[in-house]
Amino acid sequence: MATEIRVPTLGESVSEATIGKWFKKAGDVIAVDEPLVELETDKVTIEVPAPAAGVLVELTVKEGETVGVGALLGTIGAGDGAVAAAKPAAVAQASAPNAASTVKEAVAQTASVAGAPAIEERKMPPAPAAAKLLAETNLSVDQVAGSGKRGQVLKGDVLEAIAKGVSGPAAAPVAAPVVARVPSSVADAPREERVRMTKLRQTIARRLKEAQSTAAMLTTFNEVDMSAVMALRTKYKDIFEKKHGVKLGFMGFFTKAVTHALKEIPAVNAEIDGTDIIYKNFAHVGVAVGTEKGLVVPVVRDADQMSIAEIEKEIGRLGLAARDGKLSVADMQGGTFTISNGGVYGSLMSTPILNAPQSGILGMHKIQERPVVVGGQIVIRPMMYLALSYDHRIVDGKEAVTFLVRVKDSLEDPERLVLDL
Repeated sequence: MATEIRVPTLGESVSEATIGKWFKKAGDVIAVDEPLVELETDKVTIEVPAPAAGVLVELTVKEGETVGVGALLGTIGAGDGAVAAAKPAAVAQASAPNAASTVKEAVAQTASVAGAPAIEERKMPPAPAAAKLLAETNLSVDQVAGSGKRGQVLKGDVLEAIAKGVSGPAAAPVAAPVVARVPSSVADAPREERVRMTKLRQTIARRLKEAQSTAAMLTTFNEVDMSAVMALRTKYKDIFEKKHGVKLGFMGFFTKAVTHALKEIPAVNAEIDGTDIIYKNFAHVGVAVGTEKGLVVPVVRDADQMSIAEIEKEIGRLGLAARDGKLSVADMQGGTFTISNGGVYGSLMSTPILNAPQSGILGMHKIQERPVVVGGQIVIRPMMYLALSYDHRIVDGKEAVTFLVRVKDSLEDPERLVLDL
């Protein structure tokens, strides 16, 4: 009996995925739980394991196609020669290309004689992303030529049709037409490489642009003297690692300082929902992590209830999972505030973009020795610029500046973190 391979539940608010890569091909013998296909969602990349052992009989979707939750990906047959028996049939059909059409004509003729309509080849419904776009643009599926399996209309087909000027009977006028890319010169074209954007990268681009378009985003800056944190870290890092099994970094201090500031300035930890403001009485802090496939933001849940050691352990776990592509959807959801550390790449200053619908994001930067005035004397101190980007619709300038000053105070006097001051 054949076993179906279907798209698993992808998590809250995730309804579709793109086929990233098939690890197996039709005819391959597979073991139970062996990875079969990689699915790219707008949050994470996941692997779908084989639900049963046997032979991969059929792949119903191709790489690059978009599928919804529960969609059929392929079928697994028993490894008893069922596929081998199917192959000669396929060969016979290939050697006699007119046989299939002859049978179809005969069936159609028989049906007509019996007074029944002729049997038509069934066409697959449009992919979920394509169906959504068709509805938004008021287009009919019959207006778009499908390039998917069995004529399935894909999202790219709809976009191509729109670019060619196809429109619905009552389609709204396009406010801002897409500007076509200027062709490269004859000399440059052979030296270019066109690569399809991953689902993750497309989502990153869309969400960042949406954040800029919807939020009244503003950034305020400050600088922090890292001497106290660095001295504390140097003094206790060996004991800390021996006891907790994880290195003492800067992220634990920054995350703890942020949670303290969020309690005092709750607007930075809130979000807008229509005409309401939702205040979060908890702190799920997202930590931006750069990977080969793009920027992901796993979440340290209830960071306000954790010790610095617990925060460092969780950040270490999430960072490793992100680099290995093993983050779960749950690891990426529910963040109320985000920290982005561009300093690890050498950034001296930047203006981070909000991770919508959050109202605040803290940008960390490179620690650099600079001359500063302390007690009327010019001294050299390890300084870091901090940047807080915030949604001015919900966070006032006074609140934003106060928040950043509280983070600065906690880092320059880390005993405040221990004493909860």
